Amino acid sequence: MKRISQRDIARKLSINVSTVSRALRGLDGVSAELKRQIERLAEEGGYRPNPFAVSLRYDTTHTIGIIVPDVAFSHNAHIVKSIEAEARKAGYMSIITDSNDQSENEKDCVELLVNMHVEGIIICLSQDTIDFSHLERLKQAHIPVVLFDRVADVGLSSVIINDAASARVATDCLIEGGARRIAFLGGPNQMKQNTDRKHGYLEALRQHNIPIRTELVKCHRISFNSGLTDTLELLSLPEPPDAILASHGLLAISALQAIESRGLRIPDDVAVIGYMSDWVSEMSHPRVSFVKQNLKEIGIKAFRLLLEQMKGDDSVQHVVVSARLELRDSTKNTNQ
Repeated sequence: MKRISQRDIARKLSINVSTVSRALRGLDGVSAELKRQIERLAEEGGYRPNPFAVSLRYDTTHTIGIIVPDVAFSHNAHIVKSIEAEARKAGYMSIITDSNDQSENEKDCVELLVNMHVEGIIICLSQDTIDFSHLERLKQAHIPVVLFDRVADVGLSSVIINDAASARVATDCLIEGGARRIAFLGGPNQMKQNTDRKHGYLEALRQHNIPIRTELVKCHRISFNSGLTDTLELLSLPEPPDAILASHGLLAISALQAIESRGLRIPDDVAVIGYMSDWVSEMSHPRVSFVKQNLKEIGIKAFRLLLEQMKGDDSVQHVVVSARLELRDSTKNTNQ
């Protein structure tokens, strides 16, 4: 059944809509008897205020927008869930949009959210975003924006993990397990997240005086097929890798399948560490040693930065959330 509206109540009582609005908001200027009639009709008809109409009237929507590359991917879903929960505590609704990991879709999502008068936007950039003009327009329009996970050096607040440091620790672990031909599977080189993780990997090799071999570094699109193809190419080298650091969960899982398809043993022939969720590691066989990221904290920090901006703080802040290495079956370390 359709709920009664203020216009319906006004029509039934032959009064102005503004009078109904004043009565339901508890304002003066409406007689006690008329107020009782209005409230009775509102209760009987199941009246509920329209939050969008109210927000447009007062130019404050109490709504934020969230843009992620793939809302179905568990990593993104857990962060979005954390953002939404934190926003709800503060009285904000969330509109979640999915860029399908494509920059043009990402720009469309921004346009959609701006047209819906959101008060701020939290964004995880697509892996092929190299034109940041849509972010510049948000800055010029003074719309609060926070980037998370995949960020860019564009003068916007951000929340990331300790990408370079965590990759260095992961690579150190592989070296301590006896690996000397360590490959790096990453995403596109324009992604800051990828370059930071690659930097940590290279730094660890240098510290251990291990020669850097460019043929062991594969940085292409983040997808299962790309990871599978890159790993098979690595395994076909005259001197194939004895370990792989995968900067994304999809790349780690595809690496496992490629290694097993060649009849190689994990970790005896090839050790693997990936960036992934613990439940994904537990479901894989063998269980993958992984860099554990605090997804809940990333979401909480991202919303709190946005809330500060929506309250008037125009400072640019960069928050780093610590990640830690969790050892499972895909590495040779004995202290697992």
